[in-house]
Amino acid sequence: MSLVSHATSERRGENHWLLRFELHLPYSYEALWHAVTTPDGLRGWLAAADVLERRLGGDVTLRWLNTGTVASGHVSAWDVERVAEYTVAGLGRIRFHLEAVGTDSTVIRFVNERGGSDEARLDCLAGWHEHFELLEAALAGRPTDWSTWTDSRWADLRASYASFSEVRKAS
Repeated sequence: MSLVSHATSERRGENHWLLRFELHLPYSYEALWHAVTTPDGLRGWLAAADVLERRLGGDVTLRWLNTGTVASGHVSAWDVERVAEYTVAGLGRIRFHLEAVGTDSTVIRFVNERGGSDEARLDCLAGWHEHFELLEAALAGRPTDWSTWTDSRWADLRASYASFSEVRKAS
């Protein structure tokens, strides 16, 4: 059973969004820090880090292995074992804030501030949701085999986010 619940999103001006996830994961913050800040860790659930200079202002180039999307930018915040933030072209600001809960559990507060249409927002919500499910699997010792990835889970999540949005608009 997935520990990932639906994200929230809010409009910040015309065609600008703030997407938020909060995950409570039964893993140490050291394990999560490795997963969100190292090429080896990122490859198991998100993207290949073709360039990753692990310091404030460092260069970063992420290449999504499921779609081929390449995004380059810089490390825009870096607080060792707490905050890693990447600002990359086309994807905006991607921020991971980790908080240890005891010795074997961590909360990740994730924010993606980005531009785009409402349709692009739904695509991104589904994409991040699926990637966070892949993060859970990678932390459990099952890194993603990108050669077998399909978009079927993404499509289900996309439909769920679209349906959820329609319900919220109606109320």
